[in-house]
Amino acid sequence: MFWRSHALSSLHLGRFRYGVCRHAGYRGAGLAALALGLFALVSPACAEGFSAGQKAEIEAIIKDYLLQKPEVLREAIGVLEAREKAAEEKAREKAVSDPSSALFSPVNQAVIGDPAGKITLIEFFDYNCGYCKRALSDLARLMKDNPDLRVVLRDLPILSPGSVEAAKIANAFLRQFQGEKFWEFHQKLLGSRGPVGKVEALGVAKNLGADMDKLAKDAAAPDITSGIEESGKLAKSLLVTGTPTYVIGEDVAVGAVGYDELEAKVANIKKCGKAICS
Repeated sequence: MFWRSHALSSLHLGRFRYGVCRHAGYRGAGLAALALGLFALVSPACAEGFSAGQKAEIEAIIKDYLLQKPEVLREAIGVLEAREKAAEEKAREKAVSDPSSALFSPVNQAVIGDPAGKITLIEFFDYNCGYCKRALSDLARLMKDNPDLRVVLRDLPILSPGSVEAAKIANAFLRQFQGEKFWEFHQKLLGSRGPVGKVEALGVAKNLGADMDKLAKDAAAPDITSGIEESGKLAKSLLVTGTPTYVIGEDVAVGAVGYDELEAKVANIKKCGKAICS
C-alpha cells in the first residue's frame, strides 16, 4: 500500500549505517530486477530474426564466454546498479527541488514547530517503528534548539495494519487540536511501549481530552485516508522505503541519523542555504 552515503552536488542521501524500519515485502526487489536484466542477455527473445540454429550458437557463445569470465557478470551488475542509482537520485532531486510542491504543503498531516518557519524538515514515520521511537527525542531537542524550524510529520504506516489505524486516529485528533497539543499526542503515542494500533491511539486521544464521537467520525472520513495515501505517494516519488526518513533542504536522510546530523543540516541551511555546504 505504501512504500544509499553518497554526496551529490545537489542531493545527499543518508547512509544506511543508521537504523531504519522497512516492510519485509520490499526486500529482494532490486536483486530480482538485476536477475531479469541479466537473463535478457541470453534470452532467445532478444535474438528474433535469427534461425533456430543461429540462436543456439549465439547462446552457446555467450554461455561459454560467461563461464570463462564470470567477473563480467559482476561488472554488468555494477553498471546496472549505477544506472538505477542515477535514476533514483534524479527522481529524488526533482521531488525535493520545488518548495511549493505537495511534499511541503501537507493535507490532513501535522505541521508542528513554527508553521511560518523558513526552514522545513519533513519526517516520514510509522507509529510502530522502533527507530522512529528512538529518534523522537532527537526531533524534540532539534525543535527546542531551533524554535524557527517548521516540521511536517508525514505518516508512512508500512509496518502493520495497526500503524494505519493509529495514523487515522492521529489525523482525526489533528482536526481538534493542532500545534503543541498535537505534538503532545504524537510524543505520547510514538513514545509508548509495545505495538501501537487503534486502541492505543484512542486511549491517548481520550486522555488528552478529545471529543471521542467526533474523533471516531473523522477517523473514518475519506479525506483522512487520502491524506495518508498522499504521503505514501510522495514517499514513493522519493524512493523512500523505510522510516524514519528526513527531508531537509536538498537532503534526504534515511534512518535514525541522530541529533548531531540533523542539527548540522539545519545550521548549514542557515549558513549557505543548503543542507550540505560546498
